[in-house]
Amino acid sequence: MSNLPTQSTVATDFRLAGKEQLSVALMDARNRALLMTSQFEKSQDAHQQALHLLGHAAWFQEWWIARNVQRYAGALADGKATRLASLHTNADAWSELRQASAPSAVTTPMPDDETTRAYLLETLETTLDLLEKAPETDQGLYFFRLALFYEESCTEALLEIAQAAGVALAVDLPGPTAQREPLQMPATRWRVGATKGEGGKGGQGRQGEESTGFLFDNEQPAFDDPVPEFEIDAQPVTWAQYVEFVDDGGYDTEAFWHADGWRWLAAKAAVEGRRGPRYVDQIGVASGAVMQTRFGKARRMSGGQCVTHVSWFEADAWCRWAGRRLPAEVEWEIAAHVALRRGFRWGDVWEWTASAFRPYSGFQAGPLADYSAPHFGVSRVLRGASFATPLRIRSPKFRRFATPDQDAFFAGFRSCGA
Repeated sequence: MSNLPTQSTVATDFRLAGKEQLSVALMDARNRALLMTSQFEKSQDAHQQALHLLGHAAWFQEWWIARNVQRYAGALADGKATRLASLHTNADAWSELRQASAPSAVTTPMPDDETTRAYLLETLETTLDLLEKAPETDQGLYFFRLALFYEESCTEALLEIAQAAGVALAVDLPGPTAQREPLQMPATRWRVGATKGEGGKGGQGRQGEESTGFLFDNEQPAFDDPVPEFEIDAQPVTWAQYVEFVDDGGYDTEAFWHADGWRWLAAKAAVEGRRGPRYVDQIGVASGAVMQTRFGKARRMSGGQCVTHVSWFEADAWCRWAGRRLPAEVEWEIAAHVALRRGFRWGDVWEWTASAFRPYSGFQAGPLADYSAPHFGVSRVLRGASFATPLRIRSPKFRRFATPDQDAFFAGFRSCGA
């Protein structure tokens, strides 16, 4: 069993949470993150990374809520407007240090544990006070819902830090899945994304507004997409399936790889002898097992468990070898919405799609202007969630994005008929 702090199995979607739900959820998310961080203390580097991450979450709340004079304007707020002063003189410099590509170039030292924890407490108290005064509308609650999303995302990010640092956490990993035949999906015209004010899941909003709840800028505006019939796996690709690719020379055959992927693999092989997904120590039919280090412990992976810690390049290469392809993100979304009763399973791993991360036609950046736009055309889209993703922020509409070489987070994939 897991020794990690848990949330309720009944968790309100953060996109639709009202003031009372947000207040409880913000405190719950912060407490879980602090409890998890306390288990990192045997690894000084991981402990510091965890505290820096939480410190940035506190700064994020303060920047978008306490210091933002347009805090109740929601998506209409000017993200570049002048901010009020921070509780701490160096707060903005701390944030820049955490995000700096060359930390040594930043002269402001990171705060110590005591300062960080005090800042976490002070900013949360201010957030909750301002939440009480917020209009109970989508715009009035926009930044509070955004802050909750960030807080909840920290939970998964902490587990990624623990995995990378080999911190010994007792985490319940997804078990093997019963293999089902691929699902045949009929041609359809699918409504992609959403538009503020069109109603939808949120229905009639409070104080008379039409409510769709919180939306990320890259999920807007909505459009109809005609999708031909397609076949899609009922579950992500398993280790048993991936081992066949490895044994068939998958990591030695250039023809299976995207050109950039082949160069990425060559660089990895030169440094670490890459012969399988990240953290894998042993793989192949001849060895009789897949051994992958998970949270500091070498574990024997069941053949029925989802492949985890693969890059987009590896997922794409497996599909080419198998004569299949990665799903377009709209195909994945359709199946996640309409095929659950037919056995479509998601939520064990983030799932790479074939889709490049691009804006929908008519895209307008939100107040957090650098959230999506800088990554368009550079990243690939992942859909779903992983076992580490808190329930409140799981959504089949959410577009996660990452460059195709990334493999540190809990990512796998499924395939479609070619």
